[in-house]
Amino acid sequence: QVQLVESGGGFVQAGGSLRLSCAASGRIFSIDAMGWYRQAPGNQRELVATITNGGITNYADSVKGRFTISRDSAKNTVDLQMNSLKPEDTAVYYCNCDIKRTGWGAPRPYWGQGTQVTVSS
Repeated sequence: QVQLVESGGGFVQAGGSLRLSCAASGRIFSIDAMGWYRQAPGNQRELVATITNGGITNYADSVKGRFTISRDSAKNTVDLQMNSLKPEDTAVYYCNCDIKRTGWGAPRPYWGQGTQVTVSS
């Protein structure tokens, strides 16, 4: 089995910062892309940021310049540093990893359970 465990969500005032962390564990051969998505009430889940195993990053336009994604491939972790938070960043944030459990076949996506981020105005 594979588990993704997120931590670091919480409540913060606008302009503040939070750091989310996600650790993947279990039967893992390799991890390709890792990323963060979010879902606000009444909205679809949307991409926040991704990072490849080569370190190439991609951000949603709404978070560029404010959020930074990073990974530690040796530890199978991915972090999201969120600065200058806005009320519209309020959502449940989900970790996503494309994981190969064996040395063959294609990676498949795994999701964490989600962590709530609330930004007050």
